[in-house]
Amino acid sequence: MTISPPLSYAGIELPDTEIAVAALRYAEKLNDPVVFRHSVRSYLFGRALGEAQGLTAGIDYDDELMFVACVLHDTGVSDEGNGDQRFEVDGADLAARFLRERGMSRDRIEIVWDGIALHTTNGIGAHKGPEVMLCHAGITADILGIGRELLPEGLADLVHEELPREDLAYALTDAVVAQCLNNPRKAGPLSFPAAAVRHHLPQGTVPDWYEMIAQAGWGDRPIEDKDRGPAANSPEELAELFSRYLAAGDLDRLTRLYEPGAVFVPRPGEVSTGTDAISESLRQYVEQGVRITLRLRRVHHAGDLALLSSVATVSAPGAAPVTQPTTEVIRRQPDGRWLYVFDDPFFDA
Repeated sequence: MTISPPLSYAGIELPDTEIAVAALRYAEKLNDPVVFRHSVRSYLFGRALGEAQGLTAGIDYDDELMFVACVLHDTGVSDEGNGDQRFEVDGADLAARFLRERGMSRDRIEIVWDGIALHTTNGIGAHKGPEVMLCHAGITADILGIGRELLPEGLADLVHEELPREDLAYALTDAVVAQCLNNPRKAGPLSFPAAAVRHHLPQGTVPDWYEMIAQAGWGDRPIEDKDRGPAANSPEELAELFSRYLAAGDLDRLTRLYEPGAVFVPRPGEVSTGTDAISESLRQYVEQGVRITLRLRRVHHAGDLALLSSVATVSAPGAAPVTQPTTEVIRRQPDGRWLYVFDDPFFDA
C-alpha cells in the first residue's frame, strides 16, 4: 500500500494546490522510490537556487508550475510513461495529458511541458522563463552537483536525510539505458539517452556527430587548416600522413599527429614522452633523412581507442632498408581526428 508523502521536507513547504498534490501523488505512484525522491529533491534544490538568485516563489515565478514540472519530470522512465520517444518527451507528453484531464489551461501546460522535455538540455531552459530555468537548475544540481555551492549551508544534508539518494544518478541512468536497449527509437544519436546508451553497445551502433557526417553520403571531408594540415579520419590515414610529413620534413605537422602526452619510441631502449621530446626525436629523423612507409596489418577498436600493428619499411641515406612490425595505440579526438597515444616501432624487438 502506497504511503502518501508529507507536504514538507527539510522545513520547506511543498505547494498544496489541488493539482500540485495530485501531481505529487501521481509521481509517487508511477516512479520507483529512488526516482520519486530525486524528483522532490529537484524541486527543493531548484527553489533554493532561485532564492540564491533573488527569486521568490509565488512572486517571481509560478511555484505550482515549477513544482509540477519537477515532480513529473522523470515519469518518462516509468512503465506507464515509456513510449517510442526519448524519455524526456514521453514524460512531458504524459504530464500534459495528466494536467489536461484536470483542467489546467493550455498556456500553463506548455510551461510544464517545456520544463520536462528540456530538463537534460543545456542552454535553452534559461531562455524559456523562470519556471523552466529553475526546474532545470534543480534537476542538474541533484544529478551533477552543478550549483550545489549556492545552496544554503546544511540544506543538502537535511534534504538527503529525509530523501536518501541511493545512488540516484546511476540508478536513473540505468533505467534510461534499459529503455533504449529495448527500444532504440528512444535514443536519437544526438540526445542524452544516446550518450548514455553508447557506452553499452559496440562502437558505431549509435553514431556520434562525426560518424553521422561521414555516413551522410555527400563526401564531405574535414577542412585542412594551415597549422594542422589534413585530418586523419582513420588509422590508415594517420599512417599515410606520418609517412608524408616525414618525407616532406614537415616537423611541425608531424609532431601534431601525437597527443600532447603521447609516448614515442624513436629507437630501441629510448622513450620520448610529451610534445617537446617527441618533436626532438622526430627532428633527428628529419635531419638524418629517415623515410618510413607504414602498411597497416591489423587493427582492433575499443570505442575511441584503437590498437594497431603496421609493417614499417625504414630507410636512410647510406643504410639498407629495414622492415619490421610496429605497435601503435591511437585515439579519436572530439573533432573526429585520430592521433597517436603510444607509437613503438620496436615493440617486437
